[in-house]
Amino acid sequence: MQGANLSAVTEFILIGFSTFPHLQLMFFLLFLLMYLFMPLGNLLIMATIWRQPSLHMPMYLFLCALSLSEILYTFAIIPRMLADLLSTHHSIALTACASQMFFSFTFGFTHSFLLTVMGYDSYVAICHPLRYNVLMSPRGCACLVVWSWAGGSIIGLVVTSAIFQLTFCGSNEIHHFVCHVKPLLKLACGENIFTLAMGVGLVCITALLCCCLLILLSYAFIVAAILRIPSAEGRHKAFSTCASHLTMVVVHYCFASVIYLKPKGPRSLEVDTLMGTTYTVLTPFLSPIIFCLRNKELKNAMKKSFLSKLYPEKNVIIWGEFLGNS
Repeated sequence: MQGANLSAVTEFILIGFSTFPHLQLMFFLLFLLMYLFMPLGNLLIMATIWRQPSLHMPMYLFLCALSLSEILYTFAIIPRMLADLLSTHHSIALTACASQMFFSFTFGFTHSFLLTVMGYDSYVAICHPLRYNVLMSPRGCACLVVWSWAGGSIIGLVVTSAIFQLTFCGSNEIHHFVCHVKPLLKLACGENIFTLAMGVGLVCITALLCCCLLILLSYAFIVAAILRIPSAEGRHKAFSTCASHLTMVVVHYCFASVIYLKPKGPRSLEVDTLMGTTYTVLTPFLSPIIFCLRNKELKNAMKKSFLSKLYPEKNVIIWGEFLGNS
C-alpha cells in the first residue's frame, strides 16, 4: 500500500553530460565526428566484401554481420546522445527508454556472440584446415550468424522485460546518458529489486564470460597449432589471419569489463559518464579501424576496389610494373 501512494514515472531525465556544462559542445563535435566515421567505416568493409569474390568466405561473412551489428548498436544510442548534448530538454519517454535498452543490449550481445563465432572460425581454419569446408559450410555459417542474432535478441528481451516490469516512482533522473540497467534500478521501488538486479547481472556477466572463455579456448588450440608449424614464415602467416580478430576481442572485453565488472565503490557521476563512453562510443569507433589496418587481405581488397577507381592511371602504371617484373 505504501507504493500506491507514490506517483508512477512516465518519463525520465537523462542527466548524462549535463555535469560537464562547459564541455558539451566539445563532446558533441568529438562524438559527431566519431559517429560519422563509424557507419562509413563499417559500410566500407561491407561494400568491399560484397565487391570482391575473393572475400566471399565464412570469416568475412561473419565480419559483415559484425559490421551491421555495430551500425545498429551505435544508431540505438549515439543520435539520442548527440541530441541531448545540444538540448536543454533531456527527457525520454518510458517506452523510448525501454526500446533503447532493448536494442542496445540486443546488438551489444550479438557483437559478443559474433566475435565468439569468429574465434571458432579461426580455430577450424588453423587447427582443422582439411575439414574447414565441411565444418564451415555456407548453411552452417548462416546458422551461426542467425543464432548469434537470436541470442542477442533473447538477452535484450529478457533484460528489458525484467527491468521494465518494475515500478519507477519518486525521482526520474537517470544518472547516465543512456537508459542503462544500474541507474534505472536506483529509481525503482518494490521488494524484489535486489533479486531482480542479481538475476539480470548474472545473465549479462554469464553470457560475456562464456563468450570470453570460448574465445580463450579457441586461441589456446590455435597457439598450440601455430607453435607446431616448423617455419617462422608459416607461423607468422597463420597468426596474421586472426590478428585483427584477436585485437578486437581484447578491446571489446577490456571495455565491456569497465561496464559490467567494475568494482563497487564511491564514484562521481562524471567518472561513470566517462567510463560509459568507452564501450558505447570508443569500441564501435575502433572496430572498423582495427579490421581495416590489421587485416592485410581486407586492406588490399579495399585498395583494389576503391583506390583503383580514384587513381586509375596510377593503378595502370603500378600493375604494369608489377606484371613486367613478374
